[in-house]
Amino acid sequence: MDLSSLITQTSNTDLLQRSLNAVWHPCTQMKQHVSNDSGSLPLIPIARAKGVWLYDFDGRRYLDGISSWWVNLFGHCNPRINAALREQLEELEHVILAGFTHRPVVELSERLSALTGGGSGERLGHCFYASDGASATEIALKMSFHAWRNRGRSRKQDFLCLEGSYHGETVGALAVTDVAIFRDAYAPLIRPAATVPSPDARRAEAGESALDVARRAAAALETHLETHHESIAALIVEPLIQCAGGMAMYDPDYLRRARALCDRFEVLLICDEIAVGCGRTGTFFAHEQAAIKPDFLCLSKGISGGYLPLSIVLTTDAVYGAFYEDATARGFLHSHSYTGNALACRAALATLDIFADDKVLEANQARAEKLAAALAPLGQHPQVKHLRQRGMILAFDVESADPHFSRRFYRAALAREALIRPIGNTVYLMPPYIVSDEEIAHLGQATKEALEEAVTESMQAAE
Repeated sequence: MDLSSLITQTSNTDLLQRSLNAVWHPCTQMKQHVSNDSGSLPLIPIARAKGVWLYDFDGRRYLDGISSWWVNLFGHCNPRINAALREQLEELEHVILAGFTHRPVVELSERLSALTGGGSGERLGHCFYASDGASATEIALKMSFHAWRNRGRSRKQDFLCLEGSYHGETVGALAVTDVAIFRDAYAPLIRPAATVPSPDARRAEAGESALDVARRAAAALETHLETHHESIAALIVEPLIQCAGGMAMYDPDYLRRARALCDRFEVLLICDEIAVGCGRTGTFFAHEQAAIKPDFLCLSKGISGGYLPLSIVLTTDAVYGAFYEDATARGFLHSHSYTGNALACRAALATLDIFADDKVLEANQARAEKLAAALAPLGQHPQVKHLRQRGMILAFDVESADPHFSRRFYRAALAREALIRPIGNTVYLMPPYIVSDEEIAHLGQATKEALEEAVTESMQAAE
């Protein structure tokens, strides 16, 4: 039986029930998928996808306004990435990266290093591979700790992160994640990092600008480092936007000051660009907008175009050199079975080719302007606060005491052929880079109508 026949014979109801019986879905209270009350969360079976659209088994479609959790850059079933993967399938699907190497992983490492300015200064010329963002965080944390130990600085074993930060949900990554709903249940397992104030521009006091907030947060960082720097191995930040923490956007000056402070107090700087890298903020790497270079750069999500699990940690010659010894125990003995998977690396190379060939960053400037124009009317909505944007990420907060607001909005958007999944009361859009003018208009209209419906339902529920 071919795929088209199987799709024809499958219904939404059939696959939905089978999934509920067999699949434990992520980031979800599973009971919400089967309840019919105001707190329910629909489970949508997807049959196929093309471009920015997802299609279910009954023919309904949904514009992927969040790039399937921020991973998809150039649309679903992109013909150029598909072709690259077909070619790679005939050459090599995977080989152990311990003691072996292959062309896709070498070429990808070289190209990423070049994108960081690898030919000059303290280059990010060494790539370590894993499969997901949390694993990249774990690698960067372990590597920074171990580098100090190898240098004879064993006191430097603590980490520092921003308030509201999110860096993944494995145990090590949770140590630098300051989002209670993810972290608190596992508190007994976690060796928590210290936190310093976020430069989130929404924290502006009367008369303050985003730059003022950034400088105030940097001053707090300086105060903390003055007291604790001897025990701190690394500071980890999400450059420019703290995504899962509510799309908190901040001025690049914070990164400039943080880099200078890390240099002054001998603390390594980890830039987690898992969500904000690959053009999301307007530059390929978000930290470019501050004209700095981190000691570690974590990439995942969009780097493979949304096709295959892949994460990468890039680091400097200095860090690499701290492990370059005769003793095996002084090496970085960390591994994943699918490290440097050839297919995932080839998808990433095809993704980089599209960036280069299509001048994507330049084209995205126009798309970002159209996205802003489509959502601009919401700036006048009485319950909308902090309408904000950086590059291809747009967000706003909704004043609502309704604990079910996000689910109401999500359902209302799905009814209008749009996948938009709020983070609490923060609604955001992060569409693929191939979204057309008409699709941006559709996304804008769906957002406005879903907001009105969700707000109305919330008000009715409160009466």
